[in-house]
Amino acid sequence: MSSLKPKEIDFNEQWSTVLETVRSAISMGRFGHTDKAIWQGRFFDIYYLCVATPDSHAERLYEETKKFLEEHCQSMKKDISESDQNMLSTYVKYWTEYRTGSDWLNALYAYLNTHYVKKRQAADMDASYPPFECNNENNDPPLVEIGEMAFDCWTKIIVEPLKDRLVKLLLDQIHLDRICECVNQTTIKGVIMSFVDVYQHRKLNSLELYEKSFESPLIQATGEYYREEGNRLLTKLDCIQYMKKILLLIDDEEFRSRKFLNPTSYSKVYNECLQRLVCDHFETFKGECNELIVREDLDALQNMYKLLKPTHIGINYMVERLQEHIARIGHDKVQSLKGENLSTLFVETLLELHTKYMNVIKETFTSDPEFVSSLDKACATIVNMKYGNRLSAKAPELLAHYCDSLLRKSSKTATDSEIEEKLLSSITIFKYLDDKDYFQRFYQKMLARRLINQQSISIDAEEFMVTKLKQICGYEFTGKLARMFQDIKVSEDLNVKFAEYVRNEPPATQHQTISNILGLDFNIYVLQANSWPVAQPTANAFILPHTLEKPLHMFEAFYGKKYSGRKLCWMYNLSNAEIRMTHLDRPYFVTMGTYQMAVLLQFNERQQLTINEIEDAIKINIRELDKQILSLIDAKFLLGNANELTPDSVISINFDYKSKRTKFKIPLISQKEAAHDADSSQKAVEEDRKFYLQAVIVRIMKARKVLKHNSLIEEVITQSKQRFLPSIQIIKKCIEILIDKQYLERRSNDEYSYIA
Repeated sequence: MSSLKPKEIDFNEQWSTVLETVRSAISMGRFGHTDKAIWQGRFFDIYYLCVATPDSHAERLYEETKKFLEEHCQSMKKDISESDQNMLSTYVKYWTEYRTGSDWLNALYAYLNTHYVKKRQAADMDASYPPFECNNENNDPPLVEIGEMAFDCWTKIIVEPLKDRLVKLLLDQIHLDRICECVNQTTIKGVIMSFVDVYQHRKLNSLELYEKSFESPLIQATGEYYREEGNRLLTKLDCIQYMKKILLLIDDEEFRSRKFLNPTSYSKVYNECLQRLVCDHFETFKGECNELIVREDLDALQNMYKLLKPTHIGINYMVERLQEHIARIGHDKVQSLKGENLSTLFVETLLELHTKYMNVIKETFTSDPEFVSSLDKACATIVNMKYGNRLSAKAPELLAHYCDSLLRKSSKTATDSEIEEKLLSSITIFKYLDDKDYFQRFYQKMLARRLINQQSISIDAEEFMVTKLKQICGYEFTGKLARMFQDIKVSEDLNVKFAEYVRNEPPATQHQTISNILGLDFNIYVLQANSWPVAQPTANAFILPHTLEKPLHMFEAFYGKKYSGRKLCWMYNLSNAEIRMTHLDRPYFVTMGTYQMAVLLQFNERQQLTINEIEDAIKINIRELDKQILSLIDAKFLLGNANELTPDSVISINFDYKSKRTKFKIPLISQKEAAHDADSSQKAVEEDRKFYLQAVIVRIMKARKVLKHNSLIEEVITQSKQRFLPSIQIIKKCIEILIDKQYLERRSNDEYSYIA
């Protein structure tokens, strides 16, 4: 084993030995052409030269190696520059060998790199800071490791002088590839990547040579080529054909980039293609866009989207045209709707429209959020359109009726999952409503009727819908609805306790049923006045049928003991009774309103009565009485002239009544009443809005203390839009009301202050 102790070395003799191996490594680029033992010996030779006594030969070794590499590069440059048509392949052949050889050379000179180059670099770094000054009078380049020095020699001697010729040849080859001529892809890629690899040791601006020398001319040439190609194609193709063609061209160019270029160039080339083939011809796309949307040519629209989306122009124009198209189609469909079941037609038409265009956006525009937003805006426009002289849109009422039809018991049987699925679909429409408070009012009234008349298909379905509304609008929106359910549950418990109370009252016994004690089956709901949308009855002298007096008085006594201080107000107009008809050919069980029952019970004693006589007997106002008698005449239980009712009109019992059904119900409300109900609901909502806005204004001002007029208006709209979209006029009225009530004070500089 050789000793590592420094010794005297004859540089010339040792260098000639090292040079032979260096020449072999840099030229052949492979370890296999140098014997392993010889290669190992060269490591020791370089080590001894670096540690030689009395003086190290490291600096001379470095300079001689540099001189050799420069001479070697000069020799290769001559061969490359003289190769003419084969210049690119000759360049790649030499570069491939030289790059690999440089790596081997760097490994061979590992000791020189570590103990000479790096130490000199560190010393130069220290000398560059005050109080020292770097004295490099000859402006010599800084020392670098042997591998980097090899690349520097290649750059300085070969690339810099030849780069213009090389780049021109490269651009020519890329052009041939674009026009489908055969080219040597490996050679092209090798030359291009040499501009990147030769700077691989640089820590800063490692792509400078590649970007300035090759990438910039390439981008310019690409733009010029596709400018001409785009103009040429448009002279012989229509817009649809043009889009198909340029999509293929852009795909080809992207593939070409991945074949030849550094990854940092992919997007630059792609954007240049888009600029020349798409952006430069945007007016052509714009002129075709609306026609494609009207025709719903989805393939062409998909191509246009692919082309415009990545550009700086973007897809705004397409988005706007699609929104207008959907809104126009929706308006036409809604205005053409006719028939009795208008609410179902309205909702199902909108859902069909929404589903259709959501699928179009998903499949054609890859569910792009901008197109989804355009669909939302179009649907909101359709849903909130005010037709005729209406102050509000019809949609809230129609949607509430649709939900009512789903949640009301009917002959149509549907599973719970089917009902929930349709309710979820209705929520889709609900989200688009501006006047959600109108929907709330209608929905609340219909829910009240379902609960009071026991017409809900299931409480689970009812609560499912309320939960969904709560998730969108918050607890305040559904608070009253939740309390309505609570009242029904509390009333069930009250009925159980009332039954126990009745059994314990003398002279009743535990063995008697409630119906035996009271004379009838009796069930009651106790509803909180401020939670239910039912009007308090006007004071009248309605005479309760004798059979109902005992159970009502007993319940009042029971309730008074349980809740002292509470007052019960009986809602006879909302009450139902089931009567067994025994005067006909067979018994019928008929559910009807309390007033209808009171009218019929008058015919237990007499077969004929005048309206005056009936009014004297039950004491309800003549308009209400006429309505009840008409409903019984329509049901054919009573006989009379329905077209000319007067106080002296004679009404008689119909003994010839026949029906296939033995159990049915007489409706309580007519269509005219329903229309009146819609009008009253609208007026009630208008009043509720004023109180709601006043509360919002007070809440804002209490937090902010002082606020400018415009800022207050903006905040009120922001906080209210989840429930409804208030007009600026109504907000101003509410501000004036609060100033009059001394909640706010107007300042001179268009400000309001809160008065605590």
